[in-house]
Amino acid sequence: MSDLHKLTGAYAVDALDDIERARFEQHLRECDDCRAEVAELRETAALLADAVATPPPAALRESVLAGVAQVRPLPPEVPVIAPAHRHAVEPAGRRRGWVPFLVAAALALIVGIGAAVTQPWASDDDVPRLTAAEQILQAPDAEHVSVDLGDAGRATVTRSKSADKAVITTEDMTAAPAGKAYELWFIDGDSFTSAGLMPDVADQTVVLEGAAGKAAAVGITVEPESGSTQPTSDPIAVFDLTQAT
Repeated sequence: MSDLHKLTGAYAVDALDDIERARFEQHLRECDDCRAEVAELRETAALLADAVATPPPAALRESVLAGVAQVRPLPPEVPVIAPAHRHAVEPAGRRRGWVPFLVAAALALIVGIGAAVTQPWASDDDVPRLTAAEQILQAPDAEHVSVDLGDAGRATVTRSKSADKAVITTEDMTAAPAGKAYELWFIDGDSFTSAGLMPDVADQTVVLEGAAGKAAAVGITVEPESGSTQPTSDPIAVFDLTQAT
């Protein structure tokens, strides 16, 4: 098939799917011209790769691994031109005319890869972003306070003063009584400021609503499902942020 002669460039940069690769490799065993073109293109690609090679930053590896499972490379679109009056095999001279185009395509591919390595900021949209909770948990000034709730589970409050935010993480926390909900509070002396309701989930990570930087403590109370503007019950847990580590 004459179209197989046009796959030398795609084969040289490993851009064929399994079926195309098998057909082309069978063709290579019978075509001296295609073997020569593939060798030339691979040599050119290797030289270009050496010219742009540079050690990638450590963060790039994690972003590539995170994205590789979500990206499936597509094979190149190869136009099929096979009128009845065409010869079964194109003259070698005409096929040689493809070589500059294929070399340019290989150059664009390799230089593009080099740019992605040397300028990772060019693909910021592909880098996984930290959630609001992760930013607080991983903040340099993150401080933690844990409370053992006994049979009700365990909870930890993490605060970042620089972010002015706090997160509560629970483990095996029992559900609130029927018709009730757990409500979070920032405590400063006798002042209680609501920091939102907790979802009815045993293991969760919740960002508290409001500013946390100046709070002395965080409390949990049992309130009506719709919440309260002020506590209607004594706290079932108090996290003393002045003792945070």
